[in-house]
Amino acid sequence: MAAYGVTPLSGLPTRVTICEVGPRDGLQNEARPLPVEVKAEFIERLVDAGHTVVETTSFVHPRWVPQLADAEELLGRLTFTDGVRYPVLVPNERGLDRALALGVRDIAVFASATETFARRNLNRTVDESLTMFAPVVERARREEVRVRAYLSMCFGDPWEGEVPAQRVVDVAKRLMAMGCTELSLGDTIGVATPGRVAALLGALTSAGIGIETVAVHFHDTYGQALANTLTALQHGVTIVDASAGGLGGCPYAKSATGNLATEDLLWQLAGLGIETGVDLRKLIDTSVWMAERLGRPSPSRTVTALAEENR
Repeated sequence: MAAYGVTPLSGLPTRVTICEVGPRDGLQNEARPLPVEVKAEFIERLVDAGHTVVETTSFVHPRWVPQLADAEELLGRLTFTDGVRYPVLVPNERGLDRALALGVRDIAVFASATETFARRNLNRTVDESLTMFAPVVERARREEVRVRAYLSMCFGDPWEGEVPAQRVVDVAKRLMAMGCTELSLGDTIGVATPGRVAALLGALTSAGIGIETVAVHFHDTYGQALANTLTALQHGVTIVDASAGGLGGCPYAKSATGNLATEDLLWQLAGLGIETGVDLRKLIDTSVWMAERLGRPSPSRTVTALAEENR
């Protein structure tokens, strides 16, 4: 949908894959868990809107993320659509066991570029966490399961400050050497700006990490998520993480506000003539529906604007 015209920019991809993270990253920070039937309908609505990658849940211990304690029940309720990927987050081999038992074919591991966040999020050092992930990735790949590696705190850390690009590159290389098939760069507290994004992507490609394997995951704390995404697209990235209605945050980094809203991303991409396969109107209806269940309006500016037009 580009109601006011399409004007492409040179050097951008013709198609972008959106990794919809609302059901997992979006809902994990809610004060209270939503009923499992609401989560299942949310996922089905996202798929009906045209999403082909929908991160569904997490097999993290419920003591740490109680909002996602119903992972098995949720997956059991879903009707899986051909051609759609439903990745789940797994922290360790126990989580992998649970995922494989339910027929999951896409998993994700969650690493940190900084020591403080690694300890707060995983109760391990960076080295210890990578050691924990290695057998998970090796076994998943042996089972022909795709493995996405989330790398958090790629630009700034609330405890350590600015994160050097080389530190991110070092951890990223180790994750990809394990056999991860995709690398999602997380601006966990939303402090990145376009120059920093360009510099990090340049450092990663110079280190031999293929840009086709790189995704970006921006939080919108300072209103920079769309600008940072456009910069990433200009540097060859074609996979963008976003959350319907701008849901999300991080329970271990209190300064992390919501994710880039999928609707805001879609409005920009449509105006640039970039295909995604996602129906913006259907997605807005879904985000309005979810906002009603959460008891608050969506922070997405596109949802707000177009929902008002429909009244």
